[in-house]
Amino acid sequence: MQRIRPFISLVLALALMALVLGVASNGLGPLPALGPTFNPTTGVWTVAGDAHPPHSESLNVPGLQKPVAVTFNSQGTAFINAKTNHDLFLVIGYLQAKNRLFQMDLERRQGEGLLSQVIGPAALPSDRFELQLGILRSARTNWLLLPSASPARKALIAYAAGVNDVIRADEQHGTLPLMFKLLGYQPAPWTPIDSLVIQGDMTQSLDYTTAPIEYRLLTRSLGAATTRAWFPIQEPNPQHPYDLGPYHKLPLAPIESQAMVQNAFALTGGVPSGALMHSTGVNQIASAPRGYTGAVQTIALRDVSHLTQAWHHSFSDSNNWAVSAQKTANGSTMMAGDPHLTQTLPAIWYQIAAQSPGYHFSGVSIPGLPIIIIGYNQNIAWSLTNVQNQATFLYRETTSHVHPNQYRWNNRWRLMKLVHYSIPVKGQKNVNMIVRLTINGPIMTQSGQTLAVDWIGALPSNDLQALLDVTKARNFSAFKNALRLWHTPSQNFIYADRHKNIGLISAGYYAEVAHGKPWTVMSGNGSQNIVGTIPDQAVPQSYNPKSGLVFSANQREVTSAYPYYIGTALNFFSTGYRADTIYHSLSHATRLTPKQFAALQNDTQDYLATQVVPELLKALKSKPLSPEEAQAAILLSNWHENMSAKSPAASIWWTFINQYIQATFGPWWKASHVPVAQDSNLQLGSTSEVGTVLVEDLQKWTAQDPTNRAFTPPGSSPRTASTVMAEAFQKTVRHLSQILGNKPQNWQWDRIHFRHFASLAQVPALGYGPRGSSGDQWTVDAADGGLVSTAGPSWRMIVNWQGSTQAPLTEGVYPGGQSENPLSPWYANQINAWWTGRYYRMTSVSQAIHQKGDASWTLKP
Repeated sequence: MQRIRPFISLVLALALMALVLGVASNGLGPLPALGPTFNPTTGVWTVAGDAHPPHSESLNVPGLQKPVAVTFNSQGTAFINAKTNHDLFLVIGYLQAKNRLFQMDLERRQGEGLLSQVIGPAALPSDRFELQLGILRSARTNWLLLPSASPARKALIAYAAGVNDVIRADEQHGTLPLMFKLLGYQPAPWTPIDSLVIQGDMTQSLDYTTAPIEYRLLTRSLGAATTRAWFPIQEPNPQHPYDLGPYHKLPLAPIESQAMVQNAFALTGGVPSGALMHSTGVNQIASAPRGYTGAVQTIALRDVSHLTQAWHHSFSDSNNWAVSAQKTANGSTMMAGDPHLTQTLPAIWYQIAAQSPGYHFSGVSIPGLPIIIIGYNQNIAWSLTNVQNQATFLYRETTSHVHPNQYRWNNRWRLMKLVHYSIPVKGQKNVNMIVRLTINGPIMTQSGQTLAVDWIGALPSNDLQALLDVTKARNFSAFKNALRLWHTPSQNFIYADRHKNIGLISAGYYAEVAHGKPWTVMSGNGSQNIVGTIPDQAVPQSYNPKSGLVFSANQREVTSAYPYYIGTALNFFSTGYRADTIYHSLSHATRLTPKQFAALQNDTQDYLATQVVPELLKALKSKPLSPEEAQAAILLSNWHENMSAKSPAASIWWTFINQYIQATFGPWWKASHVPVAQDSNLQLGSTSEVGTVLVEDLQKWTAQDPTNRAFTPPGSSPRTASTVMAEAFQKTVRHLSQILGNKPQNWQWDRIHFRHFASLAQVPALGYGPRGSSGDQWTVDAADGGLVSTAGPSWRMIVNWQGSTQAPLTEGVYPGGQSENPLSPWYANQINAWWTGRYYRMTSVSQAIHQKGDASWTLKP
């Protein structure tokens, strides 16, 4: 292997040469013609030197206290054996930066409102939004609140030192990653606050929504009664909650406020982006702008939609489940988890295994953070899904031109706090903006609505300390105690241990108001503010249930008897169809094996189709059908509701359910003038925010209420579910005939449905796909995003405990690779395994020590 690596590097370098010369002459994707960047010692050619996997060597790493051994397996997973905890976190930072530095820099820039500095004015909408929402303000508050002796603070400091070791070495040797060279800038030193910003990025992507705005606009258009009926608090279909009670109504626990974040932020002196911050009683200059140096060329990304569309959470995320020893073949507990997130290259995860005097774990981390999020230690295993409870509360402030920069709260006028930002823009002058803060949060205009945003994700949350404690937990009690520190985003943490225990706890803040309707816009006068959170003892949870099964798939975690408000059907709880499939697969199963868990993770049966297709076929029996329609009906009647890639029936079903939504609700939308142009979340469709709820309505009405008034729009003659279904079916066949030909047997699902893993750099040649694919958003193997899916299982893991004395048999896979270098064999090497439902064995450091790795590093102080 060592002999052929130089040849491979030469081939890759020649391929890169062709790519770069093409970009230099003609541009490619978001990159215009490059011109400069061809320096033979520091230009793009240097990336070929890092294309092959590492070879065994000794490296000097400043800041280490003692030597650290790192072993790499054939997939690029790093196994870290450190003699001190400080060195463990420093090396995690070092390895992540070695493999994902541009990704890390892009993500911190997104949260800090600094994308425009390197991308140009196209990123200004993103920068403005993030500076208003305040991820950076929250990160600084989190840092301020960390005690000087806390393990989390020490981990962040050590981690930053490891990242900066790589940045300094890359700058010294001219080996910065490819995109830094193409964009012509150098990364600033990493700080602990940068890591906390990335923590905030993830929180935003998981629980920031604008559902109260959508509810308000729907009420104005459709009327209060119709909106309430079609978008109820409790979902209209079964959700299979995992915590069945009994429940107890306990007093609310305290919760931090937006004012607390604002005051803490003011005391730190503002933000590290050159901002001038004014507020009541405060007038301070923030630190100087980031020192991004290096030649600034004329290269600019023209398409940054992938960065600016991450503001709003719009799809349901993830599955996890655990079964007790009584349900497995080997008599020990088993657990599985697959978080569904946006799928890109490089991937969101970086896999590591590590041990030190205080830690022993294996799993996946997020580049930018110094600890794994999902994984296992010597005693327990865990994974997580999104709770989906309401985390964004919107307020209408009372203002007056007589009282400029003031708002009415608790019967008196209060001064807003003003934060002045100066956004650096590549190739242009800085853009100035003012963020106005009230006690309810920043004032933001979204979908034409100017409101104060009380986003729970902006509150302090010591997630890092919680994860550090989770990785050290030995039992469920310690696990549960660790998660008391976890506030945002609320997550369903599933648990299984070597001693045959299983559990699930939905940790996090659940904000409660004493008065008002939190599912819509509330008054900002002080009468409807958040007054507390559900106490830890009362949040959804389960431990060793009699059923021997705990699971979550973003369905509502509790029944309608739960005595607290946690959100409405419109506030992005899942439809429950993935939960239905999981429940029916596992609730009565015994002698389960990892192979069966893998089959369920890769399952593509559409549960909604099992409920609706029989009703559709009944409706078609009395209707005259064309030859194509008759053939399509036969395909559906012989179908097993599996969204497999080669299934024509899958294409018919998907097109039909979207036509059914349009045929039922489209006339109402038109007659009521629902402002779709003002708010794209109001668009009809099975994957839209409102469509998620409307499809639940249709499922219920089709079977139980076929004469529901929704089927008869204003001014129309009476219609029933059967009438509308027949109309939708005709449109389905007509549409598919137009795009795929008039032979229904040739309407394979993978001809119209694709998965696409986009390049973070938005260079199409560096992405994967679009590739015809199986699945949809209702299958356990989810494909979120419509006909071109951009989100789905970002990591699959199965843990099979082997009793109280043996290490678990664990396997995992994710659609990507460890490296962000597109020439590296570790760039996308796991995609084929992920695509075909295969996994790689996961091992601990102690196990890896006894196995020969592909390469070993000795890192020396």
